[in-house]
Amino acid sequence: MVKNSFISVISQEEKKENSGSVEFQVVSFTNKIRRLTSHLELHRKDYLSQRGLRKILGKRQRLLSYLSKKNKVRYKELISRLDIRESKTR
Repeated sequence: MVKNSFISVISQEEKKENSGSVEFQVVSFTNKIRRLTSHLELHRKDYLSQRGLRKILGKRQRLLSYLSKKNKVRYKELISRLDIRESKTR
């Protein structure tokens, strides 16, 4: 399952100690987003799940913007580890 592959990014010891950390929250939101996205591919008219997906996307976006303001190195490392954003070229 998709969830197991991404939870392995954070070890079990860190999971117990830092469950409130920004990185752990972003990883768990990313797992939920991927699970809901695969669900919505099958059930296109599930509007409540679409609403939940939008809410989770907003929460993750706010956490990532907070992390990018506080610590750019941790932000870039997390983005590259989860492969969730594309590099912007201008």
